[in-house]
Amino acid sequence: MVQKAKILLVDDRPENLLALEAILSALDQTLVRASSGEEALKALLTDDFAVILLDVQMPGMDGFETAAHIKRRERTRDIPIIFLTAINHGPHHTFRGYAAGAVDYISKPFDPWVLRAKVSVFVELYMKNCQLREQAALLRLQLEGGGRGGVGGKESAGLLAELSARLAAVEEQAEALSKQLDDESADAAAVATAAHLERKLTGLRRALDALEPGSGGGGAQVSSQN
Repeated sequence: MVQKAKILLVDDRPENLLALEAILSALDQTLVRASSGEEALKALLTDDFAVILLDVQMPGMDGFETAAHIKRRERTRDIPIIFLTAINHGPHHTFRGYAAGAVDYISKPFDPWVLRAKVSVFVELYMKNCQLREQAALLRLQLEGGGRGGVGGKESAGLLAELSARLAAVEEQAEALSKQLDDESADAAAVATAAHLERKLTGLRRALDALEPGSGGGGAQVSSQN
């Protein structure tokens, strides 16, 4: 069973959170509420999120300050942030949002379809990264086994074949996602994230190929970091 991605919704107004949940429920992911910046930071201490929808105007810690805290933490700095705001003070206000680390800045009222489409891209990227980490973990186990007893035998060959098939499926999905981003002229941040994912997949494929019998690469190493 594929684990669902978590999406963090941050807004001090309950009716806005309810509206966001109604819009994003079609994605069939786990939606987590936070009614303040402080509550959002607390949620980020324990859970991993695919994307954060962050209201700008909140009492106490506003969206800009919350984003600054998120980007300072090593655990959360790479989580995409989409700012939502009810007012637009012009390009300087928008620039402040991007300077705070946002991948997008959307003014209310927004088109529900557009917001859902933007969020779905980051959810897909997150899921592909999760799959990549799983493949890297399996490969690392194989490498460790090879270091102890060498890569060989039917069991090792079967595991290599299974790893290769799983990786091929992720590669195919990542390629399709990259083409989709190109066709839709997606945000630069989403395109860059997809390119990073493809580079990681290429490195993992090379490491896996090095384990094939006769390759002479039984000592190859691979990193599972994002």
